[in-house]
Amino acid sequence: MTLIVCPLEQLKGQVFQHPPARIVSLLAPGQAAPKLPPAPRLALAFHDIDAPRRGLVAPDRDMVRTLLDFAADWREPEPMLLHCWMGISRSTAAALILACALRPERGELEAAHALRAASPTATPNPLMIALADELLGREGRLVAAAKAIGRGAKAGTGWAFRLKVR
Repeated sequence: MTLIVCPLEQLKGQVFQHPPARIVSLLAPGQAAPKLPPAPRLALAFHDIDAPRRGLVAPDRDMVRTLLDFAADWREPEPMLLHCWMGISRSTAAALILACALRPERGELEAAHALRAASPTATPNPLMIALADELLGREGRLVAAAKAIGRGAKAGTGWAFRLKVR
């Protein structure tokens, strides 16, 4: 099982190159998800923030639970494609979360280092990571793993990468 992660601007090219079994769109509220070929799709709308802020939509427990439930049904051999606006924070957080959820025996730090090796710019959204840590019963290890790899390299946008889950 492989995750493909990319920014919105590379989405159509990635769909063409690697036809996905499933697609996860992580966009801002009011941002339209692009039209894509038919595939099971999850769209979550929230701002890329690390703590709730007045006037903004923060990722919440229900959103992360929905992401986990969507991925739990993934049985197809084709990849799952995750994208957000820039391909740096929301989609990389989702990739790290799913790398741990879909392979529960995998260590959080191992998953985080695999993410960093795949994407030098990955900076997983810390609020998403904290919510997933709690939901997955990781007792702070997922949060610690994300902190251990630190902020990714500065970039205006990320680039597409693959992350092997199994």
